[in-house]
Amino acid sequence: MILDGIKILDLTRMLPGAFCTMFFADFGAEVIRIEQPGRGDYENWPPHLVVNRGKKSLTLNLKSPKGKEIFLKLVQQADVVVESFRPGVMDRLGLGYETIKKENPRAVYCAITGFGQNSPYRDRPGHDINYISIAGLLDNTGVSGGTPVIPGVQNADLGGAIMALSGILMGLLGREKTGRGQMIDISMTDAAFMLGIYTSSLFALSGVSAARGEGRLTGGKACYQVYRTADSRYISIGALEEKFWANLCRAIGRDDLTAELNAPPERQKELITILQEIFLSRNLEDWVSLLGPVDTCFEPVLTLKEAFVNPHINGRGMVMEALHPDLGRMVQLGIPIKLEETPGRIISPAPKTGEHNREILARLGYTQDEIRNLDGGITG
Repeated sequence: MILDGIKILDLTRMLPGAFCTMFFADFGAEVIRIEQPGRGDYENWPPHLVVNRGKKSLTLNLKSPKGKEIFLKLVQQADVVVESFRPGVMDRLGLGYETIKKENPRAVYCAITGFGQNSPYRDRPGHDINYISIAGLLDNTGVSGGTPVIPGVQNADLGGAIMALSGILMGLLGREKTGRGQMIDISMTDAAFMLGIYTSSLFALSGVSAARGEGRLTGGKACYQVYRTADSRYISIGALEEKFWANLCRAIGRDDLTAELNAPPERQKELITILQEIFLSRNLEDWVSLLGPVDTCFEPVLTLKEAFVNPHINGRGMVMEALHPDLGRMVQLGIPIKLEETPGRIISPAPKTGEHNREILARLGYTQDEIRNLDGGITG
């Protein structure tokens, strides 16, 4: 596999870090989860079995001298260290980047935090909803005249994870040129701000931002909208281009609306009302049958149950079956990064907390007697 031989120490908790390192595991890197003895990474947390697949688990008390010794031995062999503690925590443990760099100058160190290492907000706690609030994303999400709506996707968390994935790969590539690793500082708030590039860049250039639900891509146009159907389902329309809008208007029997693709905002509201009345005249299935042969941008709004059996999702291998030693056959989410010659694969289920303690410690040179002695609070 393309990342065979790459060793990653993952000290992160919850979604962002685990989502990031999942991709490394999928493509062959050895990812060792460094987890808190007696707690692990919240195994009852629903996505655990997906995002921690293919990884190994070592429980380690990083506050103890022996735990630090073991961790630094691992660092000497590692290519990447990823952590998601608040800024300063790793330094207080005596395991911050400067220490890591001394132990292994080639190590790439990535810190994923809410606000970054040098932000005036660096010590604040937070979650995705807070980060997208600061970034201006939440205020821009929802219907005109309504309150902000929490998105169905964790934009800051997952955006931060993808920025971290990209940054680590850049760090590894850069190491090939310089021979040295480096510190990568990822702020989930920064990631959320960048994900809002369409509306943010318009504001940056003009100083003007559309009101909530009234932007070109946020609900202000009839051609880019969600409409309710007769059976209380929904259909999404994305006919932004003239040809797609013209084809849609023709298909719904309203050729007279073709010239109004870019009508003024007040007229757009009227057009939305007109199209809503039209889409209320048929069930979703009927609209799919009617618009299916038409060269326009539309799709039914699927439930998750429907998405899991959708021909595209399945045809692209985004729903897979995997064996779990305790749960038997279970559904896994697929791998969205498709490499033609060196594809990723799910190599093993998510580990139990501390499942690989003995294997990893033995590889570091500890004897079985030493490992048994370590179980008293260092690893167990």
